[in-house]
Amino acid sequence: MSRFSGKVVLVTGGTSGIGKATAIAFAKEGAKVVLSGRREKEGLAVVEEIKKAGGAAHFVQADVAKEADVKRLVEETVAKFGRLDVAFNNAGVEWTGSLTSVTEADYRRIFDINVWGVLASMKYEIPAMLKTGGGAIINTSSVGGHVGMAGVSVYIATKHAVEGLTKSAAIEFAKQGIRVTAVAPAAIVTEMAERFVGGTETEQGKALAAMHPVGRMGRAEEVAEAVLYLASDTAKFTTGISLPVDGGWLAQ
Repeated sequence: MSRFSGKVVLVTGGTSGIGKATAIAFAKEGAKVVLSGRREKEGLAVVEEIKKAGGAAHFVQADVAKEADVKRLVEETVAKFGRLDVAFNNAGVEWTGSLTSVTEADYRRIFDINVWGVLASMKYEIPAMLKTGGGAIINTSSVGGHVGMAGVSVYIATKHAVEGLTKSAAIEFAKQGIRVTAVAPAAIVTEMAERFVGGTETEQGKALAAMHPVGRMGRAEEVAEAVLYLASDTAKFTTGISLPVDGGWLAQ
């Protein structure tokens, strides 16, 4: 399949986990992919993997918490490949702890990356897409953007914010050909999940897997497939929604 032949896709947080899997999936379906992240070595390795498989990719080192980096990222994407059709705003970090232990520094760091990073990305992606008639934006939310959870309050708050930004942007730009959606994973086997539970084979990791009705954690490639659907023309009448990829978590 080549659903994205001729399309230019930007993936933030593309150096590992869900971002890496999605960048590779887009490239396999014909897209020219720009991926970004703070870790240059890992980012260049993803680009090399895509190129070895016959795809086109480019890495831009950027921190989405910094507006100047986001602006440069979008400008370099357009300069490299001529346009921007799809953006997957995936960069994010986790936080765990008691509500009464949170510091202002914790709050600023997590919100700067998880919320401002998404907002700043859309601020520059949307004008770039409008120049060529529109596009699709998918933001990474979480099942935590739909419910409350103990011990991860700041992280949960950021994902509720991403849900609100997604809905508001979708309404604001719907008539201009910009579709904005979110994907809401449950626990996925990634580096972030490993940090949350100390490893998937720990007692905490096994308990987390058992919390999904399907009895296991998800795979990054499964989230990638949902993102590609939301970005594709198959979903051209779909905007403003958050698609759970959660093994039944939210159905409980």
